[in-house]
Formats: sequence, structure tokens, C-alpha cells
Amino acid sequence: MFDRYNRHITYLRISVTDRCNLRCTYCMPEGGIQLLKKKEILTLEEIAEVVKTGAELGIKKIRLTGGEPLVRQGIVDLVEMINRIDAIEEITMTTNGILLSKYAQQLKAAGLNRINISLDSVIPEKFRDITRGGNLNDVFEGIQAAKSAGLTPIKINVVRLANQDDQEIDLVKKFATEQGLQVRFITQMDLKSGEFSQVEGGEGGNCSICNRLRLTANGMIKPCLFSNKEYSIRDLGIREAFTQALNSKPKRGVMNSNNSFYNIGG
Repeated sequence: MFDRYNRHITYLRISVTDRCNLRCTYCMPEGGIQLLKKKEILTLEEIAEVVKTGAELGIKKIRLTGGEPLVRQGIVDLVEMINRIDAIEEITMTTNGILLSKYAQQLKAAGLNRINISLDSVIPEKFRDITRGGNLNDVFEGIQAAKSAGLTPIKINVVRLANQDDQEIDLVKKFATEQGLQVRFITQMDLKSGEFSQVEGGEGGNCSICNRLRLTANGMIKPCLFSNKEYSIRDLGIREAFTQALNSKPKRGVMNSNNSFYNIGG
């Protein structure tokens, strides 16, 4: 698939749930969120059908996100379902790592190729503050489990927060080097104002080469993270939703007042 600006669209990011087991300060309100009703969330079979149609149109890479994808019931089964679709060349996941020690081996066996782990600090107290209660040791155990399972290369995603100092960033870099991990720094974004920049150590945020579409947990295909446009697979049909999202993909992201990071997968 090629969009209006001749970008080759081969990548679909799928938010499998709006639920999360952390409450990161930059992602989720302290008081919680209005969760989607169960009937609004796509079934595993619906997600697999979207991937199958996407593959027929040229999608080759899938990334599973959330919320937190590992809290989605049946996530290992979903990976296996996607892995059976011949045209899909790579299945990846972005997770906070809290449950990864439980699922890493199963995910690898089901067909997951590699994993990104969100880790904004390696200082236990700071991590607990950012995540509003998260246990850093759970993430460390998840990283070791992912390494043992062969979900490599493992990439660490770090959101640069306004109150972080250089020493904290250096500690994350040191940890990544010692553990043989790749690290990427993401400047804190604002969907409502359209504030974003290119990922340091990655290609995200570079609109000129963007090759992705997005599927939300409730079945909307979105052309861009920073766009209000979205097309329902249930109302339009999967192929038509893909077509309309492709045709409306902007040259550059502007703003998104309809979604939040917890329900679009970042």
C-alpha cells in the first residue's frame, strides 16, 4: 500500500486493550479512566481478521500495544493466530514488562519475534513514583525472561520527562549497555497540542518516512497518532476502513483530541 505521499505502508500497530496494570503519570490520570465496555473491545478473532486483510493489502509488520498488552486475556493465542498469517513477517510487542517473566517463553513459542520494554527510570523510588506504584524488580525479571526466551533484540523505551536530570538518563544508558539492550529516548508528547519530535535512537516521529497505520482496541483504524480521523472496521468493513485510513493519512501529524496514550498505544 502507498499513501498519497508515496510512503509505503507496511506496519500496523494494534492496541489490544485500554487496560493497564500501571498508572504512569504521563499516560493516565491519577483517578483512573473510563474503560471501554467489553462488547466494544475487538475479539481476538476480529483482530486476526484485520491482520489477515491488512496482510492482503501489504501489511508485513505487526506491533501489539495497549494499554498493557499482557493484561489482555488470550494474548498468547492472539500472537499464535497472527503468526499463522503467511504474509506477516514480524510480530513485535511493546510492554511495561511487569508480567513479562510469566509470558516470555509462551510468547516466543507462539511466534513473537522481539519486544520493546517501557522503562523510564532504573531508580526504584523514581520508577514507583512515575508508575504510581510499580515494582522495578518485576521489570528486571521480565527483561531477563525475554533474554532467555530469545525475544531479541530487546529495546528499552524511555520517555524523557520534564523533571528528569541527566544523571537519571545516564543510569538508564549504563543499565542498557550492561544488559546488552538497545535504548531509545522519546520526548514527552502531547496529543492535544500536537507536540512531538523524532525518537532518539529510532524512526518514530519522522513523518516523512512513516509507514504505519493504527488499530484501536475498539476497532478504529487510524491513519496517524496525531490525527482525529478514524475509521470503524465494524461499520465500514475492514477493507474499506483500511482504504479510507490510507487515503487520509496526513503528510505530517497535527493533533489528536479524540484519544489518549492509554487507548491508542503510543
